[in-house]
Amino acid sequence: MTKRVKPHKLLNRHMMHTAAKLHYLEGLSQVEVSRRMEVSTATISRLLGLARDEGIVRIQVLDLDESDGLGDKLAAALGLKSVRVTESDKAVALSTQVGALLIEAHLAPGAVVAIGWGRTIQSVISAGLPKVPEVVVVPITGGMHETASHFQINEFVRMAAEQMGGEPRFLYAPSMVSPELHSVLLRDPRTAQLIDLWARVDVAIVGLGAYLRDGTNTSMGFSAAEAARVSGDVVRHYFDREGCEIRWPGQENQMSIGRAQLERIPLSIGVAMGREKAASIIGAARSGMINALVTDTRAASQVLDLLESSESI
Repeated sequence: MTKRVKPHKLLNRHMMHTAAKLHYLEGLSQVEVSRRMEVSTATISRLLGLARDEGIVRIQVLDLDESDGLGDKLAAALGLKSVRVTESDKAVALSTQVGALLIEAHLAPGAVVAIGWGRTIQSVISAGLPKVPEVVVVPITGGMHETASHFQINEFVRMAAEQMGGEPRFLYAPSMVSPELHSVLLRDPRTAQLIDLWARVDVAIVGLGAYLRDGTNTSMGFSAAEAARVSGDVVRHYFDREGCEIRWPGQENQMSIGRAQLERIPLSIGVAMGREKAASIIGAARSGMINALVTDTRAASQVLDLLESSESI
């Protein structure tokens, strides 16, 4: 009688180790790991389970006192509803915290979730969002004609809706248009229906931009004095350290949600990481365009340092 080989022997320890490194250390989703290793997602799930069983992966749940303490302190200092701080800057860690806030929002069927753009938002959505069935997912701005992958906002909307089990709505327009095209788009029934949804967004997930003073942002048309004040932006709504608006020429023709609409959203989650985003986090919180924050310990510590130093002046 031929001895049957146990299934787990077919999945060798080298494959378990590789899958575990990609998923747990590099922060890739199981779908991304399956593509990298050229096997099915079911196989990756099995490999990760076996890696835990055989001791290749040892999961330790640490006390979160430090991160939670930073989050509570930051929420109080910035007047935010909630701040989630992760010790890791990996996308999967940020995505987990964004997902927790989405679940805690208890969104009803038909609730509107607005998605922003940028590298951090791209990473968060690629890592995956939780099931929130029957929500309507919309872009927060136009994005046609943008060539960089982190500005492909309709694709972010499609992915997010698929992950959450919701319905995607797309905006077929550039982020910036001429006055003539702006007028035409506002009369287009499909575009008008989507723009109307911006007035009743229940949750927004937005990246916080840092203003770079290296010539990168010169196309916005700020004067030298204005540029010196800019701390960051939310969907190209720029602000200073106090959260005051700094407008730029042609802003009225931007195809995006308005600042006042952002300020009225019940849960507007800003996502940012790294010490260089500290000034942007402070300005965004004070602007009222975000009322919740997901960030990492480096950014959180730098924000608190900046706030303490300004209070001592």
